[in-house]
Amino acid sequence: MAATARGGPGSWILILGATVSLVRAQVTYETKEVPENESAEIPCAAYEYGLRNPRIEWKFQKGSSLVLLYHDEKLTDPYKNRVRFSPTAIVFLSVTRADTGKYICEVVGDGSRIATSEVTLIVQVPPSKPVAHVPTSATIGSRIVLRCTETDGSPPPTFRWYKDGMLLPTDPKSSPSFRNSSYSLDTTTGELVFQPLGSSDSGDYSCEANNNVGSPQRSDAIHMEASEVNVGGIVAAVVVLLMVLALVAFGIWFAYRRGFFSKRKDTGKKVIYSQPSHRSQGEFKQTSSFLV
Repeated sequence: MAATARGGPGSWILILGATVSLVRAQVTYETKEVPENESAEIPCAAYEYGLRNPRIEWKFQKGSSLVLLYHDEKLTDPYKNRVRFSPTAIVFLSVTRADTGKYICEVVGDGSRIATSEVTLIVQVPPSKPVAHVPTSATIGSRIVLRCTETDGSPPPTFRWYKDGMLLPTDPKSSPSFRNSSYSLDTTTGELVFQPLGSSDSGDYSCEANNNVGSPQRSDAIHMEASEVNVGGIVAAVVVLLMVLALVAFGIWFAYRRGFFSKRKDTGKKVIYSQPSHRSQGEFKQTSSFLV
């Protein structure tokens, strides 16, 4: 087992207790774009550097993840049925969007000389239909953000916005139709920010995603109404108030049905003595009473 520490020219490697100098011979970089579901050849320019008795290793890097693709003279399990290996290149039989990333070919020759080549593969995928996030009502004078999202396109698409079917220019002051608007448009993130929102900004808004792979895709249009007051907030407040009143009315009705509001009659009078007026054969009839 070898413990290694790699760097630039003159770095060191510890192999079985012996220390030898590593010389990094060459590093090359390349970018390739290939349509999804087609074959892709990724060259190993490091092999062509002319190292003697080369040992080759391929790695795949995506974000912070780094996995071995070819090691110990064989392809690893995830790739053995999808990739063909040769000393000068690897060939994908069919690429998917998950294969987008950086492919690193590292060649070690005699004298521990290392050559490395990197190829960034971009698997081209047309954008799907984007979604426009537009408030249906907004208050004039406030800051309002409209967003456009799309998750499938590769490379990531750029975005454009339309109002009532008309393309919004990047600078509203450059167009007579939009010079009364105050907005900023980020074509990379798809955000359209009004600051502040004006009365003339009411309209139907849609966005478009395009990465030059396939046809541009446009979202459904959503109407935004700019008003002096927040109509949506008022409607929501009224609905909440009606719900509270309904709950209070139900509580009163329920308490009444349970008898919590019934009145008990109490005259404060008690019978303390009664005198019979007639006795006959053990019978007793009350004719008068004294009440207090």
